[in-house]
Amino acid sequence: MFRSTGLKTGGVMLLGASLFVTGCKRDATAGASGAPPARPPAAVRAVAALTRDVPLYLDEIGKIVSIDSVSIVPQVGGKLLKAHIQDGADVKKGQLLFEIDPRPFEATLAVAKSALTQANAELGLSKSEYTRIEGLKGTAAISQQEIDQKQNAVAISDARRESAEAALQSAQLNLEYTKIYAPIDGRAGARLIVPGNILKANDLPLLLIQRLDPIYAEFTVTENDLGTVRKFLADRGMNEGESPEKGLKVEVDLPGDSPTMLSALGQSAGAPDDSGQASAQKPTSKPTSQPTTQPKRSGARVGELTFLDNAVAAGSGTIRLRATLPNADYYFWPGQFVNCRLILTTKQNAVLIPIEAQQIGQAGPFVFVVKPDQTAEQRPIRPGQRQGNMLVVESGIAAGEQVVTDGQMLVAPGGNLMVIPNGPPPGGPRGPGGGAPATK
Repeated sequence: MFRSTGLKTGGVMLLGASLFVTGCKRDATAGASGAPPARPPAAVRAVAALTRDVPLYLDEIGKIVSIDSVSIVPQVGGKLLKAHIQDGADVKKGQLLFEIDPRPFEATLAVAKSALTQANAELGLSKSEYTRIEGLKGTAAISQQEIDQKQNAVAISDARRESAEAALQSAQLNLEYTKIYAPIDGRAGARLIVPGNILKANDLPLLLIQRLDPIYAEFTVTENDLGTVRKFLADRGMNEGESPEKGLKVEVDLPGDSPTMLSALGQSAGAPDDSGQASAQKPTSKPTSQPTTQPKRSGARVGELTFLDNAVAAGSGTIRLRATLPNADYYFWPGQFVNCRLILTTKQNAVLIPIEAQQIGQAGPFVFVVKPDQTAEQRPIRPGQRQGNMLVVESGIAAGEQVVTDGQMLVAPGGNLMVIPNGPPPGGPRGPGGGAPATK
């Protein structure tokens, strides 16, 4: 028993001595180098800042308004016989829409014609009598009073004839009103009254027609921006009575067609084609080496600024503007809310970087710049307006400088960098929750 215990105790002592010697060797090795192991370079992706001509703009929320909106109201009363229009149909100016029972008005017209014939006969008789006695004027055969009476009878008969003519014209006009025609080109709404109903003159509307091409986009800007808008309008020469082609451009699109929404739906926004529509493009798995700017937003239509109101609204401190847009395909619909971008001017040779390159620190916005020696420099910037997936940099970055777009969490100012090609994010593919894939 005692021998076995001694052997175990000796083995423990030998193991402790071995660990002590190993630790001394490691300490001696660390002491010989004099510094901890160097930090490996941070793996990042970077792109070069580029220059483009970009628009300077104001983004506002607007509303689509029809240029012409006509409510069809009957001008005579009666029974509605026919409706020649379907709900929601396109109509042309002069197209027959409704018919009201014309028989009462035809009878009234016949009475008016008869009254006019009678008035003409009475006028002819009065003129004949006056002509006969006019030759006896100045003789003892007739008095001046009788001459005046015959002359007055002619005037009365002539007035009755004119009244009968007016009644005939009114009867003809009322008969014409029994057929209702479209006053403008446009699109009809729902019929509000169906055949069989009795109508009253100038009472309830039968239909609403709105012109959809061209169409208005109305929006407001704050009074603080009014001076800027007027300045650029003056630079373009848009004064009273001048052609609206000299006005500012306005890009208008629907909120559902915005790049943010398309991205959320897993779609990519294509550039507008010749018709102004955005063409759908399938996203590609192969990343591009350099982001690009989009001068026009997805689905945006370009119109002209054609109206600037003459007063600032007292309650809101805003002023109303209006753009005229082509809308032959009915892309815009009256009452829709839209995104309006008023293009004030074009900034020449602006410096742009990807929006993801910008970081926010305690001192404000900054980016990490890749220096020629592959080290990182933290550079403060003054950002400007966004241009699609790019950001205008007013100062702090020169064209051609490399900025870090991914992997900034691993970067330290002055630290070494390893710029990797575009591909999977630095650190490998992400697992559930955004972290590294789970290992068994």
